[in-house]
Amino acid sequence: MNVRRRTTAVAAMLALACSAQAAEKPEELSIQKMPPWHPHEIFVVDANAPSMTDGRIYVYDADAMKLLGQIDAGFAPGFAISPDHLTSYVATTYFSRGGHGTRTDVVEFTDNATLAVAGEAVIPPKHAQGVTSPWMAAFAQNGKHLYVANITPATSVSVVDVHSKKLLSEIDTAACVLAYPSGNDKFTSLCESGRALTVTLDAHGKEVKRSLSEPFIDVEHDPVFVNASPYQGTYLFTSFHGMVRSADFRGDKPVFGKPWSLVSDAERAEGWRPGGMQQTAVQAGLHRLYVAMHKGTDGSHKYPASEVWVFDLNTRTRIARWNLAQQKIGPLLSIQVSEDDQPLFYGITLTSGLVVMDAQTGKLKHIEEHVGNTATLLVNP
Repeated sequence: MNVRRRTTAVAAMLALACSAQAAEKPEELSIQKMPPWHPHEIFVVDANAPSMTDGRIYVYDADAMKLLGQIDAGFAPGFAISPDHLTSYVATTYFSRGGHGTRTDVVEFTDNATLAVAGEAVIPPKHAQGVTSPWMAAFAQNGKHLYVANITPATSVSVVDVHSKKLLSEIDTAACVLAYPSGNDKFTSLCESGRALTVTLDAHGKEVKRSLSEPFIDVEHDPVFVNASPYQGTYLFTSFHGMVRSADFRGDKPVFGKPWSLVSDAERAEGWRPGGMQQTAVQAGLHRLYVAMHKGTDGSHKYPASEVWVFDLNTRTRIARWNLAQQKIGPLLSIQVSEDDQPLFYGITLTSGLVVMDAQTGKLKHIEEHVGNTATLLVNP
C-alpha cells in the first residue's frame, strides 16, 4: 500500500470512529429511590472480621429476593432503625488514618428512602467497639432518644436527641454494659454481678434516678447471652445451658419471671444448647420463640446452629424442630424473624449466605449467597 492509500485508510477509520463516538449518548448517573418500606426488608449488619474497620449494612428485599443497597458503617458500629421506619442510625468510629489516627465518634442518620446520609451527631469517643449487639444502639419507645453504649473499658451510655441531632448527656453506668430501653425515659444495663442497673431520665435526657436489682443471672454457673429478645414489654434472656427468663424493667422495681428450660434432661445430656452470635428471635404475633441450637459443651456458646427450635411462649413447649442440613442449609450464626402476619425467618450462615425461610413451616424459600463477610446482626425495621 502506498503512502497516499495508507493515509486515506487511516483518515477513513478516524472519521468512522468519530462518527460512532458522536452517535453515542453520554452516560448519565442517577440515584434511584428505595421501594416503599414493607415488613420483609431485612438489614444485615456486616461489621466483624475481616471488615471490622469498614463496616456496612446491607438492605435486602426478601420478597423480591434482591439486594437493594448498602449503608456505610465505619468501625464496629451499633445500628438501630427508628420506630417509624424512616431513618437508620449508625453509631460508629472513624480514624483520620483509616485504622489509626485521630478518633471521631458519631451517630450518622441515614434516610431509608434513598440511603443517603441525612445528618450526624458527634458523641463522646467511647462507643462500644465489639461484636455487634442489638443493644449497643437502641431507641426509646417514643423514638425521641437513642441510647449508645460506651466501653473504654469504663462503661457509660450516650443519650442522643434524634430531632435536634445533639448529645443530651452521658450516663455513667458503673461497670454495667449495654442499654435495654424500657418505655420512653429509662434504660437498663447488665452488671457483671448478675444484677440490672436501671436509669430513669427526664425529658432533657438527664438522669433523675437509678436503681440496682437483686441478681437475676447466675454468672458463675449459667451466664446469659446479652442479645435478649423483646416480648410484650419484657426481655427474654437465654442462658448458655438453655434456660429462659423474662425481665420487665418498666416499673419502679424490675420483675423477673420464673426460669424455664428449652431442653429436656435427655437433650441436655446429649449436649443440646443455644449458640451463635444472635441466638434467639421472637415473633410476637404468633407468640413464638426461635432458638439457634447446637450440640456442644461448656465454652461452645458461640458455635453456629445445626438446628432451629421453635417454642410456643404461651405453653413454653417446643412445637417445631428444624434440621438445617435436611434442606442443605449451612450452620447458622444469627437469626431473626419478621413481625407481620406472613412472617419470614432469616439466618446468616458461616459462609455469609442470607437464608430466608417460612417462619411458620420452616420451609426454605431462598439463600442469597455472600451477603458481606461474617454478618452477625439481622435487624427488622
